Amino acid sequence: QVQLVESGGGLVQAGGSLRLSCAASGRTLSNYIMGWFRQAPGKERELVAAISRSGTTTLYGDSVKGRFTISRDSAKNTVYLQMNSLKLEDTAVYYCNARRYGSPQIWGQGTQVTVSS
Repeated sequence: QVQLVESGGGLVQAGGSLRLSCAASGRTLSNYIMGWFRQAPGKERELVAAISRSGTTTLYGDSVKGRFTISRDSAKNTVYLQMNSLKLEDTAVYYCNARRYGSPQIWGQGTQVTVSS
């Protein structure tokens, strides 16, 4: 069973950058489509970005296109989310997600990102 641990969240000023990491243990991530989701208070969880098993295909939520970049490092069994030009509305708990056909989705515990003015 894969276990996911996010890190890298924190407090940052608007316009700043953060890089989130999602480290996996228990099994290689190479067979999983990986994603980052976020949930702000009072809002539904939304997809931020996703990356294919090979890393060659990515997709992004409309609100983060051009500002966020998802990547994966198979050697480190880790997925990253580089967040640039952060806005107040990016404030949320960010969750790492792993999915593959025929298996339940796997979630990390989340990491808080707070963007201040």
